[in-house]
Amino acid sequence: MDVVDSGFDAGLDAEVLVVGAGPSGLALACALRLSGVSVRVVDGASGPASTSRANILHARGVEVLDRLGALGDLPERSLTALTITQYLDGRPAITVRFGDVGLGTARPALYVSQADIEKELRRRLDELGVDVDWGSPLVDVSQDAHGVTGVLGNGDTVRCRWLAGCDGAHSTVRKLTEVGFPGVRLTEQFLLADVHADWPVDRAGGHGWPHPDGPFFAVPMREVGRAEDLWRLMAYDPAGDDSPQDDQAILERFRKLVPERTGRTDIQIKDTVWTSVFRVHRRLADTYRQGRIFLVGDAAHIHSPLGGQGMVTGMGDAENLAWKLALVVHGRATDALLDTYEAERRPLATDVLRRTTTATRLQVGDSPLMRFLRRRVLIPVATLPSVQRRASQLASQLWVTYRRGPLAHDIRARLGRRPRPGDRVPDLACTRPDGSHTRLHAELGQRWALLVPIESWDAHLAEARKHLGDNVVPLTPEDPEQRDVWLVRPDAHLAWRGGRTEAPHLGKWLDDALHRGTA
Repeated sequence: MDVVDSGFDAGLDAEVLVVGAGPSGLALACALRLSGVSVRVVDGASGPASTSRANILHARGVEVLDRLGALGDLPERSLTALTITQYLDGRPAITVRFGDVGLGTARPALYVSQADIEKELRRRLDELGVDVDWGSPLVDVSQDAHGVTGVLGNGDTVRCRWLAGCDGAHSTVRKLTEVGFPGVRLTEQFLLADVHADWPVDRAGGHGWPHPDGPFFAVPMREVGRAEDLWRLMAYDPAGDDSPQDDQAILERFRKLVPERTGRTDIQIKDTVWTSVFRVHRRLADTYRQGRIFLVGDAAHIHSPLGGQGMVTGMGDAENLAWKLALVVHGRATDALLDTYEAERRPLATDVLRRTTTATRLQVGDSPLMRFLRRRVLIPVATLPSVQRRASQLASQLWVTYRRGPLAHDIRARLGRRPRPGDRVPDLACTRPDGSHTRLHAELGQRWALLVPIESWDAHLAEARKHLGDNVVPLTPEDPEQRDVWLVRPDAHLAWRGGRTEAPHLGKWLDDALHRGTA
């Protein structure tokens, strides 16, 4: 994908300042650059992280990387046939397979370190001409009618049109803009460690052991050039030592917990690569937008890590915001369009918080009721294939829809055939105008796609490009049953659908959506 640069105000350091070089910030920066928007990325850390808490990227996040051209060789270096096996009385009781989502994706979930994902995103951002400014914390910010001024810890001042706070749960951007972040603590202490271990357990997936004292999890990880003996361990340890613990103390604690929680004595933990102690909180920002400043990812929402929803939710935030900012920067939309970022993404975060909170309470709850629910209800029900498929689909986030959002208000289209406006469009097989074959998602990222029967291109394409510029690619779906015209957003959601004679309706929808922020 090539970058087409827009005109740039010489008085600015960048159109968009991205604060935070984690997955959300890097994904946002890549998406903006693909759309020709100038970006500066700053981070207060001295350099990239080599370790991380997150180690699973569900299918939606993998699709985002694919659309950004940042997937690299991660599928070859990661585990893709993902399973989570839960044990009861020492025997496997539930196995959930995350590849069984049934929602038209060519990209299954990956067991992969967040550090590796960030590395691929930095590689892609470098290809797009942007380096991360490490050791550059944001210490102050102000905004006016024309832009945002950020002051960095090294004394630099950055002037930009827009600023995105992608700086995590303890976001400086959120604090400086005084956005509320209400919530509650859900759990006491969790221990986390990456260890090398001799462990005769299947490395094709993760494993979990419910226990009266708290659950224990083990997930396989990979290291390039090393034997496959690396595991991510996580244990709920509310009765553990509350004082600061070093790596050796956490390692010894895990050596004690393994036989206690799993009932196995054939596991030898050799050494540790990284350890952490954390507590689970549930918090949601009061607003995602404060004038010209936006919150993205963990800066806007934090929740339980159980289920691996944090990274995929943040990357979805980034992709949603990016195409809207790009249209505004290029002068093709008013900034009212940017209000739809919160309108579309905050309800999703609310739903993710609700589900992960419920899952966490079921896992760590120690009341007689919770123990009864785990053993007599949760485990029997979770063995049903339909329930396992549903769990896999929910984790994937491929089901995410903006059908009730402000850009999909057409009642007639809402009641029509799926996908409906706001729904994610599967990765369909398509044909380009020159007759070559492609995938729909391979054509997105910085572009919109117009899916039409070949004889209908001219009128609809002219309307789309009148409003969106040349950044619209016409494609013919290879499914002969698809006869409607679809306009697909850069984030793979359906923007509009209509008949082959309804090009004027497409033009009206685009005019309303881009210039008033509602359609």
